[in-house]
Amino acid sequence: MKILVTGGAGFIGSNLAQKLVENGNDVIIIDDLSTGYRSSLSGIDARFCHRSILDLDFLIEVSSDVDCIIHLAAIPSVPRSIKFPLASHEANVTGTLHVLEAARNSGEHVVLASSSSVYGSNPKLPKSEEMIPSPISPYAVSKLAAEHYALSWQKSYGLEVLPFRFFNVFGPNQRAGHAYAAVIPAFLSNLKLQNPLIVFGDGSQSRDFTFVDDVTEILMRAAVTRVSSESAVNLAFGSRVTLNELCGSLEQIHGQPLEIKFEAPRVGDVPHSQADTSLLQTMFGELTKTDFNKALLATHEWFMSGESE
Repeated sequence: MKILVTGGAGFIGSNLAQKLVENGNDVIIIDDLSTGYRSSLSGIDARFCHRSILDLDFLIEVSSDVDCIIHLAAIPSVPRSIKFPLASHEANVTGTLHVLEAARNSGEHVVLASSSSVYGSNPKLPKSEEMIPSPISPYAVSKLAAEHYALSWQKSYGLEVLPFRFFNVFGPNQRAGHAYAAVIPAFLSNLKLQNPLIVFGDGSQSRDFTFVDDVTEILMRAAVTRVSSESAVNLAFGSRVTLNELCGSLEQIHGQPLEIKFEAPRVGDVPHSQADTSLLQTMFGELTKTDFNKALLATHEWFMSGESE
């Protein structure tokens, strides 16, 4: 199968590209390397295009004979979107429109990444796809717009789409060399540098941390079997770990006491996230979830090996 991965040099994209190639697929990667790393694709037998999804003509050309587009390209991070809302909109919304138009031009199936951040300030747990979204950041708004555009392209043009809402994905290849790093790579980076772990808030906030291997397995299955949906679908496994519990697990793995520094909560951060997995299970059957501590250990080992630099 021939699959185009946008954002394929990023954290999730590079892990996905490796899995797709290992399973016999022909993979094309588009990435402008604004947040991805060419080195993350080392040893992966895929065609790499150092281009932007905002280049619509190129996107149409390169996707003309693929079977599926897995659209992961985005400018991630809630805090980054609050500082640079226009850039977030252009990459996440306009970029998605370009992907949809390229797919409509050739009739490909599109699997795309949305985010649990769309649930926003709605306090109900777990987060079900039937809940009314209540985004509280430009990033969340951009992801909600992207998934709605995809679903409207399905209704308007018959394009098969599957928007997945990701929940705090973590694992190897997730780097922390910027101010907007996700919490697990940020913690691991500080551990490596022997700096305090920075917790925004009191640490009671919780996340449905999802190991990247589990996410890419579902993404591959969705692409290969051409699964589509009339609504966005949570891609997580219903777990819930507080940041204080995360610090405790890291302390055990690292084998020495950790210094933790608590700071004021950040604007746009939601207090809790946890996925309702009912729809995902209906679509994909029995789900295999990697044990959190085992996944955290693998991520810790990757960071400490020096590959994250």
